Formats: sequence, C-alpha cells, structure tokens
Amino acid sequence: MKKQLLCTSAIALGVAAAPVAAQDWNVDWGGFANMHVAFADIGGSAVPAGVDLDGLFIHQNAEIIFTPSVTLDNGLTFGYQVQFEALNSGTTNPRNNSLIDESYVTISGDSLGTLDIGYENSAGYKMSAGAPSVSSMFINSPSISAFIPFSATVPGLFRNAVISSFTEVSGNNDVARITYYTPSFNGLTLGVSYAPTGAVNAANNFVVDRNVVLSDIFDVGVAYSGSFGTTDVYLSARYGTGDDPAGSSDPDTWAIGANVTFGGITVGGSYAENNDTGVGDLDTNGYSFGVSYDAPGPWSFSGELYIGEVEGQAGGVFGAFGDHDYEAYQVAASRDIGPGVDWDIYLVYLEADNGGAPFPGLAAGKVDGTAIGTAINLSF
Repeated sequence: MKKQLLCTSAIALGVAAAPVAAQDWNVDWGGFANMHVAFADIGGSAVPAGVDLDGLFIHQNAEIIFTPSVTLDNGLTFGYQVQFEALNSGTTNPRNNSLIDESYVTISGDSLGTLDIGYENSAGYKMSAGAPSVSSMFINSPSISAFIPFSATVPGLFRNAVISSFTEVSGNNDVARITYYTPSFNGLTLGVSYAPTGAVNAANNFVVDRNVVLSDIFDVGVAYSGSFGTTDVYLSARYGTGDDPAGSSDPDTWAIGANVTFGGITVGGSYAENNDTGVGDLDTNGYSFGVSYDAPGPWSFSGELYIGEVEGQAGGVFGAFGDHDYEAYQVAASRDIGPGVDWDIYLVYLEADNGGAPFPGLAAGKVDGTAIGTAINLSF
C-alpha cells in the first residue's frame, strides 16, 4: 500500500544514504502546566438527596515532554517524543506500567514530509479544527467533568463525537500506529494513519487476534492553511474506519472543521460523527461553534459551545436509558502575563445525561452545573 511504500522509502533514505557524518543530538524538553481553581454548583435529577457536589475544587493538567532529535547530513531529521504525565492520577498507564501519555519516533525532511511511528493519535485527529477558545478548560472534550461530573458519555465513549469533535474510530486513543504527513503543497497537507489494533495505550504485543478486538484502523485527514490579504483560513476534513468483529458493522468516524481569522477575530466550528462505536453499536454526533477576539494589549476573549448526542439502542445501560445529550457553553478571558505565562477566567454551563457511573454519588438522570473558574497556564 502507498503508506507502506512511503514508510519503507523513508527508512531506506535514512539508513542507506552515505556517507553520514557524526552529528550532535539536540536533547530538548518542554511541557505545560494548567492549574485551575473553580467553584461549581451542581444539580439535576442525577444528584440524590443528601449528596453535596457543590463547592471549590482544584484541577491540574500538566506534562513534561522530551523531544531529542538529530539532523543528518542527508537532510533527514530523526527524533523521539515522550510525554510524561506530571500527575499521580491513582491509575497508571498500561504501557510499561508508567505515567507516559504518548511516545513515538519521527522521521522528517523538507521533501519527505513527516513519518511518525509509535503511540500517538491519528492524522485525522491531529489535523482537525474546532471552535476557537482562549481558555485552557476545554468544553470540546470531557475536561470540564473535573468540576461538573457527568458519566453517560464516559464509559467507552472517550474520543467520541458526543463530547468532542476530535474523534477516533471507536474512541481508540494513543494506540500504536504509523502516520505519514505530506509536505505542504500551496497550503494543502494530507495525513494517513494505520493502527494494527485499537487497544488504548497498549504495551508492546507480539501478535493480535483480529477476530476478537478492533483492528486494522485506517485514518485519513486533509487540511488547508492559507492567507488572503488580512484573512487567515484553516480548513480540515477527516475520515477513519476499522474492523470490529464484535459489532454489527465496522465502526467509522468523520469530521469537518474551519477557522477564519481577520482583524484579531477568529470564527470557527466543527461537526463530527462516530458510527457503531463498539459500545453497544451506538452512534454519536456533535458540533462546536465559537468566536475569539485577540484585543490590542494583553487580553483576549472567547465564547463557544459544544452540542452532542448519543443515539441509544435497545439493551445495555445506554439503551435502557435512551438517547443521551451533552450541552456545554463557555465564555472566557485570558491575559498574557509574560513569556509562556497567561491567566484565564471562565464561566461554564453544562447539561448532560448520566448513566450512574463512574462518578460516585450520581444516579441515572440529568446533571446540570455551573462552574466559575480561573487558571494559571505555563508553557515552557
């Protein structure tokens, strides 16, 4: 297949080209830390009498990222990226029993493009556009559940369109895969990915029984980035599918997105679908829309929404509870304090269905909540 030929060619270029002089490695590192403090008011039929989920809470999202690389005399750059979670979440990543998020090798060159091999999200996921936001508390994801608990969308539906337009086939995430990105051709870039299995953050495997697990996952993404006078445009589209022997049909996902920037204002949004998720063969869909404004001076502002839906089917916890809905709205402001330091303030309102797990104290029913929060964001 084409992607396999590209992979073989890239490796051949890196190994066979001669002579190659000894080079110095650039052992670089960086990361980010987002520290949130928010007050939440939680209600709805899913909160039983006597359960108190209101109050002030603290949430952190942080990683230390190592990116060593070397550029050879033949022009190819070989690198490795490993992302260490900076938190003890109480559970460890199944890969080598460590708190590692993503880890993969990269091979890149001006005329070659970029080849990634390892545990990483798909090309379609990484090339997708969504609603712009100045806040580090994302509502186009399950992040806000740190302050407003909801669970109907969580079991088996991570990376699915009900809570985010940044989707994966059956919600697979950071699995072992091969991804190739073409060089930009007048602003147009194509990415293709292949993952042998959909096991989330799996350790190294020798063989996989494709008659048992999600396997042979293909993703393709296309993006266009260009400028027209004072207007910048970013457009994206993606499609992915895999083989699920346990489902009634093979799962797939698709999404489109766009951002348009002019005069400091960015308008954007996205739409995504997951079909036959592998969790009761559910279908999910959702869309985002938002506007941000980079004002003169240190402040920027945004408003955004995400609306998602699970189409329930007979049987199982989801089918028994019927269709599920997710609605989230956010207004936010962010102030640039200094190099790599900014301060956010935000207001989020959310409504979601709940299946009773995994959040303790919740029953089946509706959850609604409001969170007023602030965050210090460090990028280094």
